[in-house]
Amino acid sequence: MGLSAGSKSSASASGFRDINVTPLVDVMLVLLIVFMVTAPLLVTGLEIKLPEVQATNTPIKDAKLIVSVTKDNRIFFGESDVTDTIENALLTNARVQAEHELYIRADTESRYGVVARAVAAARSAGVTSLNLLVDLEEAKK
Repeated sequence: MGLSAGSKSSASASGFRDINVTPLVDVMLVLLIVFMVTAPLLVTGLEIKLPEVQATNTPIKDAKLIVSVTKDNRIFFGESDVTDTIENALLTNARVQAEHELYIRADTESRYGVVARAVAAARSAGVTSLNLLVDLEEAKK
């Protein structure tokens, strides 16, 4: 029987001579697009130097509503050290609860995590107007 099927096998063999590369090209183009989109998102471990700030001067209504972060990562609310109890200090302060406003100033050498903790404490205390105080950059000439 294998010898008598000559015409049938030659017809089916001619159908598989060329490989259809269209699906391969489609998959490769999709992969290329995926890698082009995700490659810029994979930047990790980069050193980031934040730019200096050109801003307008923010008028401070009351010095008692200022949270200060020192270069040795201590947090002060007004004049008192609240490093360990910043969340409780903001929640129990009547002025913060009434005005929902707070100013944060941080030393340039303070850790980002400490400043982020102060911001999170302010948000959890219901502060809606949070201002970061900076030194104004002089106009470069």
